[in-house]
Order: sequence, then C-alpha cells, then structure tokens
Amino acid sequence: MAKFFTTKDPLDKIIAETLPEKKILETEHILTGWTNIVIEVTTDKGSYFFRFPRNPFWSRMIVKDAAVCNFVEGKTSFYTPQMKLCYDSKKRPFSVHKKIEGYTLGDRIYHLSHTALTGAAYDVAKFIKELSGIDLRGAPENVKYPLSEFLHELDYEHYKKHIDADHDYIKETEGSSLVHGDLNLGNILLDENDKVIGVIDFCFAGTGNPNMDVARIISRPAPKEFEEAFLSQFSDTEEISRMKKAWQDIDNGYAEHIRTNFPEINLNQL
Repeated sequence: MAKFFTTKDPLDKIIAETLPEKKILETEHILTGWTNIVIEVTTDKGSYFFRFPRNPFWSRMIVKDAAVCNFVEGKTSFYTPQMKLCYDSKKRPFSVHKKIEGYTLGDRIYHLSHTALTGAAYDVAKFIKELSGIDLRGAPENVKYPLSEFLHELDYEHYKKHIDADHDYIKETEGSSLVHGDLNLGNILLDENDKVIGVIDFCFAGTGNPNMDVARIISRPAPKEFEEAFLSQFSDTEEISRMKKAWQDIDNGYAEHIRTNFPEINLNQL
C-alpha cells in the first residue's frame, strides 16, 4: 500500500473530511512545494495549509515536521505553525495548520527599504540563535534526528543520481543544537509592515551546526546589503562559505530531480 500521495488522490475529499465543521470556500494548489503537495484552503473560519507527502521519504519527514513545529512553538520570539498531524483511511500521514498571515521574505526581499532589509537580516539571525539555544532535554527523538543523516539519506536513498554535496564536511562540523535545516527566504514570514514575524516548514529540522542555517539563508540570491547585514552577526565566515557551497549543490541536485519527476512544480525561487 502506498504511503504517500499524488495529485490523482481525492485530496478535496480528504480536506473536507478533515475540516467537517468549516465551509470550504476555495482551494489553491501551491506550485512551489518540492517535498509535499501543498494546498491552501480558505474556509468561513480562516485559511489553512495542507501538506500531502510526495513519496515515502517525505511521509516520514512530515511526521518529524509536525513534532518539531509543536516542540518549538512558543520557545522563540517568532511564530511557528501549530501543526496537526493527520492520517487518511489508508494510514498515510499528512499535516494541516492554520495560515500565519503575512508574506514570505523571498517574495518581498527586492522590494524592501534599507531599514526593513537590515531589520529582517538581524531578525533572521536572532531566530537562528534562539532556535539553536533551545534545551532539547525531553524533546521527542525524531526532533533530534541529525541534519547530516537526513541530508545523507535524502541523497543516497531518495535521489537516483547522487547530488554533489560535501557530506563528510557536514558530518565533520556537525553540532548538537536544534537547526531549521531549510531556512531559505521562502520559509520566513513578514507582516504588513515588513517585520519578520514567523518561520515555517521544519521538514528538514533536527540537530546540527547553526552555521548550516546561516549558510542556507545566503545559498540563494539576495540583495548584497541584506547578506552583509546578516553575516555581520556571525564570525565563522570560512565554515559558512563551505556550507553555502554544500547547500547550493543540494539545491541543484534536487532541482534536477524535481524537473525530471515533477515538471508541474515551479522552480522560479532558485
């Protein structure tokens, strides 16, 4: 029995069964979801995001995503989704959470004033430091899944063609702090005043070196003044630079995988 979802599944029916007391007004497929089929659902009682894993690997990881979100919630200065983990009649996991109103930093970053841009850089640095400072005693075991093991499994068991990431260096420099693991600009939320208010998508999260989160932010294009203000908060520039290269290799490998297997997904964010 399949442990994942495809667009041929009756997703609208599953959504309706998950929200029985709400009137569904609109559903929209978000075409930038790499790991999951992402659907925004507007109801008479607010908007929700549903995530349906695309393969068995991401089915396992969405369980971890929910565990990390619920463990982190309230432990930083920023909003994180209050995630509900659900299962359909075939025992396939999927998640749902109420929408955090705002815009992604990726969508807004080239439209921000200098003040908003540097403010966002400092806030993202603050989030990384707060996240890595969370006490993991008592955390669920899958919250402490090492990022290096996740990335290695993603490469060697998920891809048919291995990505050219520096797995040895990622493992060699690994720490035991909680890291987001995929802290790209699309996972950081701004409010209507362009202030960082929240972080989403903890599917890659686990234990590791906080500099992996630092490097992830700058591994995709961003204004120079944002990058300079952001990096000024950290000192290990050589390590961050090498980790940045690893993330770019991971992105390139995964993009090739997506283009081959899921051509409907929008890769414009790269």
